[in-house]
Amino acid sequence: MVSLRKREVKGKTYYYLTHTYREKGKVRYKETYIGDKVPSYIEQIKREFVHNIYKEKWFVVFERIKTRCSKELQKTPKEVLKENMEAFMVAFTYDTNRIEGSKLSFKDTAMLLKHGITPKDKPIRDIEETEAHRKVFYEMLDYKGDLSIGIVLKWHRELFEETKPGIAGNIRDYQVYIAGTRYKPPSAIEVQSYILEFFKWYSREKYVLNPVELAALAHIKFEAIHPFGDGNGRIGRLVMNFILHKNGYPMLNIPYTGRRGYYTALERAQIKKSEQIFVLWFFKRYQKEYERYLN
Repeated sequence: MVSLRKREVKGKTYYYLTHTYREKGKVRYKETYIGDKVPSYIEQIKREFVHNIYKEKWFVVFERIKTRCSKELQKTPKEVLKENMEAFMVAFTYDTNRIEGSKLSFKDTAMLLKHGITPKDKPIRDIEETEAHRKVFYEMLDYKGDLSIGIVLKWHRELFEETKPGIAGNIRDYQVYIAGTRYKPPSAIEVQSYILEFFKWYSREKYVLNPVELAALAHIKFEAIHPFGDGNGRIGRLVMNFILHKNGYPMLNIPYTGRRGYYTALERAQIKKSEQIFVLWFFKRYQKEYERYLN
């Protein structure tokens, strides 16, 4: 987390940017001097400071993951690639829906999506949303265009048109709340402008940011806006993986069993208005998921 520090030496004032982080159980920090006055463009200086830290510590790691994963994929037979993607799809569909309250077990999900066997005594809504998520996931993989409000609305509509037609594919015009968090999403009159600004931000930053950083920031920004009456998490995680996949990076599944850390990172970032809290959590999770490419 970046903070502005003021020091006084012999009656003179000096300002520094300081980034504190934990590494191998120890608290460390990086610091840069910015002058005897706080510049008017301090936010730009902060972004550049953080970007340089990430470039040094994280981006080389992500590039290694991408390169080694790509080499592995090139050697893998097409039949196996298809099976591996199906396995990821099942796990991702199970976890992303389970995080949002689905009652289907992992076995239920696998039997439904791989063999067409409908689980007994489980909510019809959960079954239909699981099947719809598979459809949207594969559409996302095949989509050759870029992220836009049109494609996001399409994914949302297809995900919920059978179970929640009243909200499917529609930006909300009412207030929503998130159970279990102190964060309050933007009001109804703010949502339209925020979501349009989100896509302007993406169009601008997709040429600047590392794709893993872009995916993390897109997710936290999208979740903070909470543009839909329901399904924000599922669409947000599809957006995240679309960015990774489009840029040739392996996709990331956030497991249901690890939801507490995910929730905590989202809430802290939203409450403290510091997206870097979530970005750092995302970086660590991504590195841990693909540690095998780093050994």
